[in-house]
Amino acid sequence: MNLSEIFQDSAIRQHLTVFSEAEKDAIEQALFDKNGKPYIKCLVRGKEVQAKKEEIVRQLWLKRLLDHYGYARDRLMVEYPVTFGRDSSKRADIVVFDADRPTVPYLIVEVKQTNIKGGKEQLRSYTHATGAPLALWSDGGKTTIWPARTPIIS
Repeated sequence: MNLSEIFQDSAIRQHLTVFSEAEKDAIEQALFDKNGKPYIKCLVRGKEVQAKKEEIVRQLWLKRLLDHYGYARDRLMVEYPVTFGRDSSKRADIVVFDADRPTVPYLIVEVKQTNIKGGKEQLRSYTHATGAPLALWSDGGKTTIWPARTPIIS
């Protein structure tokens, strides 16, 4: 099982330019087959999840946040519920909580599979709803980081 098979692209490792070869290797080595489908154990949730394209980008970002930036696992949450009025069906891909206020989102990360646009307006709405001061959008090949109150430029 490897990234090329999941993305159905023999050059996917070159498209995931945001990440180091070591990060890509680590995620690739964590892949396993379950009932004929690729799976990976989530670095934060600790549970087995289907390794779809967007999930691979999310796991690469979790690896980066944990190992490169040194965030503690307990400061990270995957699929963080975001509430808009009575609607709590929305989920942020990754949230990093504030160091001094462990229940307050500090950074919201929205990931997409490679070469998929969109999600930036969704991310902006998440930062406004939660009050998170920072936002990060990435498809693994491109990354945009901005203060939440700054307009998003496509």
